[in-house]
Amino acid sequence: MSGAAAGDFHIVIPARLASTRLPNKPLADLAGSPMIVQVARRAALAGAAQVVVATDAEEVRAACEQHGIRALMTRPDHASGSDRLAEACEQLGLPDDALVVNVQGDEPLIAPGMIRACAELLAAKPQCQMATVAHAIDDDTEFANPNVVKLVTDAQGLALYFSRAPIPWWRDAPGGGARIKPDAVLRHVGLYAYRAGFLRRFPTLAVSPLEQIEALEQLRVLWHGERIAVHVSDERPGPGVDTPEDLARVRRLMAD
Repeated sequence: MSGAAAGDFHIVIPARLASTRLPNKPLADLAGSPMIVQVARRAALAGAAQVVVATDAEEVRAACEQHGIRALMTRPDHASGSDRLAEACEQLGLPDDALVVNVQGDEPLIAPGMIRACAELLAAKPQCQMATVAHAIDDDTEFANPNVVKLVTDAQGLALYFSRAPIPWWRDAPGGGARIKPDAVLRHVGLYAYRAGFLRRFPTLAVSPLEQIEALEQLRVLWHGERIAVHVSDERPGPGVDTPEDLARVRRLMAD
């Protein structure tokens, strides 16, 4: 843990312009700066050794560098953000034991403490190749929503499974149905820390059937027998930006 606590981790923020719901999303204005710049500034508060944007768009690279944010140009044909991170690790020359945190480029209100906690957890769990974040949920509607990813862990706080389905299922819930058992349900937060060596290996792993069924890339990791540590946060992340409505909401929050 001491290595991560001393800032011995790296933050990489993948950013693509291709977004069907919000065109040119990384360049959307937030409080006078492009959103990707606001994300990088927020992430820098976590105390990492460096914060780097990995993009396939010259416009994003130029916007970052104009605001003093380091940006790397990566291939445009990556199938996922993890693949883009793997290329960024190569360009940065990171050793296999380096810790890399993937911060999404549409999370301008991400909690810096959550980023740091994720990196510190991976540093403290040598048996794991990845770490991620979750928080408790207590809303039945959220529990039943397939767009809300749930997860379950073992006694050591390592992920057993991620699902869009309501898990764990409370068989004896009063009244039946998809009901939450108090203090038993975790919502997954899409924040990941990796060991750089595993990031390099990840694109070579065969896609798993479970990953295809649930449309959850992290299931490939579990399918191939690797472990993911889970930091259970007391706070929820700030809202992300996927739609024009989300953008307007975050603008209001930042103005306040």
